[in-house]
Amino acid sequence: MSLRPTRHLPDGSTLAFGAAAASYQIEGATDEDGRGPSIWDTFAARPGSTRDGRDGSVACDSYHRYDEDIALVAGLGRGSWYRFSVAWSRILPEGTGRVETRGLDYYDRFVDAALAQGVQPTGTLYHWDLPQTLEDRGGWLERSTAEAFADYAMIVHERLGDRVQVWATHNEPWCAAYLGYSAGIHAPGRKEGDAGHRAAHHLNLAHGLAAARLHDAGVTDLGIALNLAPYWPETPEAAGAADELDAVRNRVWLGPLVDGAYDEGLLRVAPVLADPALVRDGDLDLVRDSVEWIGINYYTPFRPTLADPTLTVHPEVEAYPGVTPVSFVVREPRTDIGWEVDDSGLEAILLQTHERTGGVPMVITENGAACPDDTLVEGAAGEVDDQDRIDYLRDHIAATERARSAGADVRAYLVWTLLDNFEWAEGYTKTFGIVHVDPKDLTRTPKASYHWLAGHIASASS
Repeated sequence: MSLRPTRHLPDGSTLAFGAAAASYQIEGATDEDGRGPSIWDTFAARPGSTRDGRDGSVACDSYHRYDEDIALVAGLGRGSWYRFSVAWSRILPEGTGRVETRGLDYYDRFVDAALAQGVQPTGTLYHWDLPQTLEDRGGWLERSTAEAFADYAMIVHERLGDRVQVWATHNEPWCAAYLGYSAGIHAPGRKEGDAGHRAAHHLNLAHGLAAARLHDAGVTDLGIALNLAPYWPETPEAAGAADELDAVRNRVWLGPLVDGAYDEGLLRVAPVLADPALVRDGDLDLVRDSVEWIGINYYTPFRPTLADPTLTVHPEVEAYPGVTPVSFVVREPRTDIGWEVDDSGLEAILLQTHERTGGVPMVITENGAACPDDTLVEGAAGEVDDQDRIDYLRDHIAATERARSAGADVRAYLVWTLLDNFEWAEGYTKTFGIVHVDPKDLTRTPKASYHWLAGHIASASS
């Protein structure tokens, strides 16, 4: 993969820091200023879709409280990044056609407020909230959605591109494709097996189409945020299955980005990706060498073993259509959401991605932990003493620095997430934030982890 020059990423001499968030998880105001419904509005309204039966209609009310949230990012240290996402259905309520200027006006205000407070706004164009009208026409199973995405990307860039210099097209397209269309765990909640592969290709195509147009429009720092993960077979017999899992989780994105192709191992488990009616001539040429940086979202490693009826079935097993049946062994310690804690997995995936891409700059676009947050700081009203989260962040930042010392070009580390928020299918039952949000009045209270991170950033920059 050829290295493309960047103009606005940090130079990597030291690790930059910041926080990440997503539109549907924090904004609320789902029926204000002309916003159209998204697939997450529809999905969350179905009984049983979220753990607590709640949705993102209010969330953290960041649509109205964005100044408070930006001030919290600024409090981490001047120059901190705030990775935000744009809600497609705020801009194009029907997914295509009519542009809702009030939606663009909101993001205008948001970006200006960030810059005024010394915060670097970094935009993600798609963080899973597809306009429902596009899903009604087939969603990511249709090529037309990829084409619509490229049009939407240009509308957003035309308004914000003079101030937002670093962009990502997609966040975790694996989740959008395979949790959404194969496993049914996420919106749109379809359990259609190989449909996940079809959705994955159209997400790749959407990225490629948008990247070509954004680069033509002058974007020099374009990336994509991928939730890459290591697959460490728990037993020797599971080595082949681990390779298949790696193909569906990791190589389905990296193959097109680096080689402009889906590799043979992937095609064995996903033969639909060899269908010329789906993957047309030139599709993957658009994806190859299309980024200046790659975002890494990392939380946990995976330890597959051949399917074992004595193990608890991991809910994501169905998100790997065509793969040899497996179970996932999850070792202790675990976070509150049940994910194994192992910072060596982050170091491994950074080094592997550095080697695979030939040294393309990376940004850790998400890393963090769901913790119970049931301990309060002595003498501090309402402040959460989340030492477990501090330990997680300290260890994973150290793993990042080890990878940098070993040669991986990692430019920034963004914590997931700033605020306790709507955590997708988990509803509000899991808290990842470094800032507590009171469920009654939405008051923001920084946790001990927030103060620790601010102190770490200050010491790292001194």
